Amino acid sequence: MLTAIIDYESGNLHSAHKAFERMADEVGAGDVIVTADADVVAKADRLVLPGDGAFPACMAALKGSGGLYDAMVEAVEVKGRPFLGICVGMQLMATLGREYSDTPGLDWIGGEVTKITPADPSLKVPHMGWNDLVVDHPHAVFDGVSTGDHAYFVHSYHMVVQDETQRLAHVDYAGDVTAIIGRGTMLGMQFHPEKSQATGLRLIANFLNWKP
Repeated sequence: MLTAIIDYESGNLHSAHKAFERMADEVGAGDVIVTADADVVAKADRLVLPGDGAFPACMAALKGSGGLYDAMVEAVEVKGRPFLGICVGMQLMATLGREYSDTPGLDWIGGEVTKITPADPSLKVPHMGWNDLVVDHPHAVFDGVSTGDHAYFVHSYHMVVQDETQRLAHVDYAGDVTAIIGRGTMLGMQFHPEKSQATGLRLIANFLNWKP
């Protein structure tokens, strides 16, 4: 069993690698590697797409990274490999990103990535720090995770989904902010599970054990 964390030069992958490696050891999920090799991505059993920065820049970097984009799309869409997007990696799953300029996404989850607009003007954007998850729909990824558990966020944009059943969890920031999305073999987390202590590690372990 091999989990590939895709390296397209859009984020610091060290902490994610360590967290996934730790939980893979604990649950017997095999090896975890960080890779920029399209052939490795094509052969991996599970894929993780992190992302830090702006939606257009991350999409451009992914498409310009030596076949990584095509290998990832084929692995997920054709081979049905379990996939987890993290932060901007989750946002890229949307139909469209509206950060700086309208940019097509992967269209794996119908919806748009738009700026967070809290109803309380005293709340700052970016949404940064700890917030309580609210579970909207049951999913295997929530084994041992409940409403009220904390996750660590750093972002100014979030996904507004077309189909509410595909928003698995949200947080309250003077309005709903999408936290976890999912459809079929695909999951996305707006927060950083690798920085979310016990809750994040449990979510990572559940993804590594998930058999969609």
